[in-house]
Amino acid sequence: MGVFVYLPLVLPLTALPIARLAEQHLHPCSATRLLAAVGTTLALCSTVCLALLMVVGTAQLPGNPLPDGWSDPEVRAAVPYEEKAGIVAIGVLAGVVVACGSAVHHHVRQRVRAARALRSLPEQPSGVAVLSDPEPYAYALPGSPGRVVVSTAMMECLTARERRALVAHERAHLTARHHRYLLATQLAARANPFLLPLRTAVAYSTERWADEAAAQATGDRRAVAGAVGKAALFAHRSPDALPALAAVGPIPRRVAALLDPVPPTRLWPPSSAHVAFAGLVATVGTTMSALSSLNATVTLVRILHAATPL
Repeated sequence: MGVFVYLPLVLPLTALPIARLAEQHLHPCSATRLLAAVGTTLALCSTVCLALLMVVGTAQLPGNPLPDGWSDPEVRAAVPYEEKAGIVAIGVLAGVVVACGSAVHHHVRQRVRAARALRSLPEQPSGVAVLSDPEPYAYALPGSPGRVVVSTAMMECLTARERRALVAHERAHLTARHHRYLLATQLAARANPFLLPLRTAVAYSTERWADEAAAQATGDRRAVAGAVGKAALFAHRSPDALPALAAVGPIPRRVAALLDPVPPTRLWPPSSAHVAFAGLVATVGTTMSALSSLNATVTLVRILHAATPL
C-alpha cells in the first residue's frame, strides 16, 4: 500500500485549476455536472483512505475491539508512519463525520422549516407561492412537488417581464435539482477542505445555469439580467429560505454573462489550451485518487484477512 494511501488526501488540489476555469469557459450546466462529479469522487476517495488509516491506527490502541492480528507487525508495516498517521486519522475522520452530519442536519432543518411555513397556504396550479411580506425575497423550495416562493414586496420591485424571468429562474433550480449538486459539493468540501473552491464554483454555476434556463424559457436575456440585478439589489435573505438556493452569487458577472451571447454547450474541443490543460490535470488527479484508494483498500483488506485467525 505504501504512500499511495496518502495520495487521495492531497490530490484534490489537482481540481483547483478546472474549478476556476470551468465557470468562466464552460456552459454552466456542463460546469456544474463536471465539478460536482469531480468533487464528489475526490472527497469519497480521501474519506476512504482516512478510514483505512483509522483502522490501522485503532489497531494500535490498547483495549480496542479489533482482532489482535490487526496489530501484527506485517499490518503495521503496510502503512508508513502508521502509528502517528493512524492516531491523527481517527480525529480527522471524526471531524469529517461531524461536519458532514451537521451540514445534512442543517439542510434538512431548513427544508422542514420552509415547508412548514408554506403548509398553511393553498395549493396553486402554477406552483408559485406569493407571500404577503414587506421583505423582498424569492427562492426555490425543493420537494414533492417543489415550489417557488416569492414575496409581494419582491413582485412589486419588478416589471411584468422581470417577474416572469424571476419565476423561470427559480423553477429552473427545481427542475434541474440544483440543491443536490449544492449539497454534494458542500459535503465534499466538508470532507476535504481542498475542495472548497469547487463548492464556490458550483454555487455560482448553478445560478448561471438557472439564468440561462430562464433566458431560454422567456426568450429575453435582458429581462433576466434586469431581474437578477434588481432581485440582488432589493433582496434580503428570508429566514425560511434554503441558503444554497437563496444565494444570488456574484451579480455583476451573472448580469454581464446574460448580456453576452449564449455560451456553447460543447465540451470538446476545449475553448482554450488553458481549459484543456486544467481538464487534463483534474482528470489525471481524479483517476489517480480513485486508483490509489482502490489499491490501498484491496491491499489492506488482503493483509487484514491474512492476519486474522479463522
